[in-house]
Amino acid sequence: MVVVTTVGDEQQANEIARELVARRHAACVNMLPGIRSCYRWQGKIVRDSEILLMIKTTEEEYDHVAETIRELHEYDTPEILAFEIKKGDPAFLEWLHGSLDKNATDFDDEEDLLEPDNL
Repeated sequence: MVVVTTVGDEQQANEIARELVARRHAACVNMLPGIRSCYRWQGKIVRDSEILLMIKTTEEEYDHVAETIRELHEYDTPEILAFEIKKGDPAFLEWLHGSLDKNATDFDDEEDLLEPDNL
């Protein structure tokens, strides 16, 4: 499944993404900056710049993903929406499931952080 949420800044996007992957609740989190949102909050229409997180996970991990988002998110009511993957490349789906295997021994959780200019 793919879970989406929006956050207000890059620091929070990086924190949530890193924790979801480190805890093996998500195989990958795409961070899409430049989202413009318009919504009603506390009786007013609000416009904000946000970052959209696209979280690749499984249905079995959904509750953990949602819990982690609520734990780390700064919003009172974070957006947490899940979409079922009906089809996907078998090799990608196999990698996704393997990345969530908490018993795997062939993973090194050392981070290889690339600066945005080097991506």
